[in-house]
Amino acid sequence: MIGYFRRVTRLVRRYAFYLALGALGAGLAGCGAPGTADRGPVSPAPSTPSAGAASPDGGTRVPPRPGNPRQQGRVPAAGGPAPVFSRAVPRPATAAPKVVALTFDADMTADQGPRAARGERFDNPGLIEALRALKVPSTVFMTGRWAEEYPAQAKSIGTDTLFETGNHSYSHYAFTADCYGLPVVDRARMLADVERARRAFERAGVRNTVPYFRFPGGCHDDAALRAVAPAGVTAVQWDVVSGDAFATDAGAVAEQVLAGVRPGSLVVMHCTRSAAPVTEEAVRRIVPALRDRGYRFVKVSELMRG
Repeated sequence: MIGYFRRVTRLVRRYAFYLALGALGAGLAGCGAPGTADRGPVSPAPSTPSAGAASPDGGTRVPPRPGNPRQQGRVPAAGGPAPVFSRAVPRPATAAPKVVALTFDADMTADQGPRAARGERFDNPGLIEALRALKVPSTVFMTGRWAEEYPAQAKSIGTDTLFETGNHSYSHYAFTADCYGLPVVDRARMLADVERARRAFERAGVRNTVPYFRFPGGCHDDAALRAVAPAGVTAVQWDVVSGDAFATDAGAVAEQVLAGVRPGSLVVMHCTRSAAPVTEEAVRRIVPALRDRGYRFVKVSELMRG
């Protein structure tokens, strides 16, 4: 009997550990499960909900709508939802160009200031320098709180023509009720959160901005899309999850990306040193491997143009 209770206690402790890890993972946007790259390729299902599924707050889940950005990227009609883009799809009877967009989420939530003050690094300047050295055009989705914490880096990224900067919200709080344990933005404050990030970019001197928005965690429903639509943004998802969040094996991250990329793919990665420590090394493997396969790297804006 004593042995039984010891086993139960171990199981409870292990479950509590994974719950805590999941809460920590909520600090990253666009992740699959934490550490997915260490377990081999996975699909991005947690962040690309199925069509028509109801969310706990009563909204209707809306999946990414890949396709021609000439339709996807238009400004929605008054009261309509923001369009969603996740990858480039070739027009019928045309060959798919071998292009791929690497995107990087610069994540910091509104309540992580004390952790930064204690020395935790939510930036990754080595990754940005690697992208420059490799000459990889990229799109960085930045939170306003990140731009406030690292204004010099935000300006450096946001004035370098190699990069374009998309909006990742100010707070990095969730826009639906069931998103990796993130705190939830009140629906009436969603548009204000997007606009607050934009103002933070302006104060930091970010200039190369694009009208794209990445929902924290990729979580959205129809009501959230309607809430952010007045900002004139296109929501940008992805079709390849890198698995770099909490990964410790750069080779596994690289393999997961290389296994998932197809012509027109859009890859989600992170620019957050403390929680995605092997991303720079993974990128240094991914880039030459994809170039050897004939791929060309583009920003999301070029991917959308087709």
